[in-house]
Formats: sequence, structure tokens, C-alpha cells
Amino acid sequence: MREFAQAVEAEVMMSFLVSEELSFRIPVELSYESSDPYAVRLTFHLPGDAPVTWAFGRELLIDGVGRPCGEGDVRVAPVEPDMLGEVLIRLQVGMDQALFRSSTAPLVAFLDRTDKLVPLGQETALADFDAHLDEALDRILAEEQSAG
Repeated sequence: MREFAQAVEAEVMMSFLVSEELSFRIPVELSYESSDPYAVRLTFHLPGDAPVTWAFGRELLIDGVGRPCGEGDVRVAPVEPDMLGEVLIRLQVGMDQALFRSSTAPLVAFLDRTDKLVPLGQETALADFDAHLDEALDRILAEEQSAG
């Protein structure tokens, strides 16, 4: 019997930092699904552009609330190292980047709800995830064999 994926969603008002002098507040959608238990998705929509969605590790967001985290395209860090008031989220592709500043409280509330859905460290206990992984590996192997 297959369980339906459950989701947690939240809309958080964040400052989109264009430069040191210019920023504006925009709603940012955070989402988490039990069918992809390691990732959170952040979707933002700038005026005149199509919505943009980034997926990154839930654990990166959890850790980044308290200390600088991330080495690649996504970095999360508290604004003030000794205070948990605000967080910076940097999304980068090549030279293009989007920088957001968010209050910590709504992020922690969102993460708390994801933890109630899938407790941190229990992600591998989800049968759906393992089934999807097996299906994806079988498909990749089949494609490689048919191409080779």
C-alpha cells in the first residue's frame, strides 16, 4: 500500500537584497514534501519574471539558522553571529545571485512543522523514498544499457 506524500508549506515575507542600498520585501514560498524528505524548496517571484524555485537540503537550512553553512550554490547564515534574529539566504548560479534576508522565527516555525511530518534523521525510514530511488536507478541503468 502506497502512502500519499504529505507537505508543509509556508509563505514568508523576506527582503530581496538587490544591493547594499536597495532591497524590497517579497513573499517567498517555502515547501517540504515527505516524498522528498531531504529537501526544502524556496520559490520566489520577482515582478516581470517567472517564478524561480530552488531545492536544497533541509539540514542546510536548519544548521544555517545558527551558524554559517553551505559551500556551493546555496549558503545560509545568521546576520549576527551571536543572535538568532535574522538569516541571510544566498542563492547563486555563476555570477548571478539572489540574496534574501528573513526573520528567523518563521523559518524555525516552518522547520518545526517539517520535523513533525518527518523527524530529522528519520528520512530514510520513508519507504516511498527508497522506492523512488530504486525506480530511478533501474531507469538510469536501463537507459545506459539501451544506449550502449
